[in-house]
Amino acid sequence: MSFEIPESVKVYSQFFHPVMMWALFALTCYALYLGLKVRRTRSAEGEEKKALVKAKYNVRHFQIGSLVLALMVIGCIGGMGVTYLNNGKLFVGPHLLAGLGMTGLIAVSASLSPFMQKGADWARYSHIFLNVVILGLFGWQALTGVEIVQRIVSKM
Repeated sequence: MSFEIPESVKVYSQFFHPVMMWALFALTCYALYLGLKVRRTRSAEGEEKKALVKAKYNVRHFQIGSLVLALMVIGCIGGMGVTYLNNGKLFVGPHLLAGLGMTGLIAVSASLSPFMQKGADWARYSHIFLNVVILGLFGWQALTGVEIVQRIVSKM
C-alpha cells in the first residue's frame, strides 16, 4: 500500500519551512534584544535597576528562548521532511549541515539554563557565545535558503 501526497500539497509545503525560518530569525533577534536587557539589568543600579527588574526581561527572555528552541527543532525536522517528501532524498550540503549544527548548538545553549540560574558565569558566557554563533549561522542560512527557494520557484 502506497500513500501518494497530492501535487498541490507537495508544491506549497516547500514554502512552509522558509516562511517559518524567517519568522524564527526575527524571533531570535528579539530573544537577543531581551538577553541584552537581562545583562543590562544585572549591571544596573538604583531606579534604573528597579525599572529593568519590573519589566521582567529575564522571564520574557527565557520564554522566547524556549519558543525559539522548539521552533528551531520543528523547523529543522520539517524542512528535512518536506525536502524528502518532494525529492525522495535529502540534499547534503552546507545549508543542511549548518541547520543541523544550529539545532545541536541551540540544544546545548538551552541546556545551560540551570547553571545560569545558579549564577555560573562560565555558563552565561558559553550561552552568549553559542547564541552569537547560532545567530551568525542563521543569517547565512537565511541567504542560502533564499537561493534554494529561488531554484524551487524557477522550476515551477
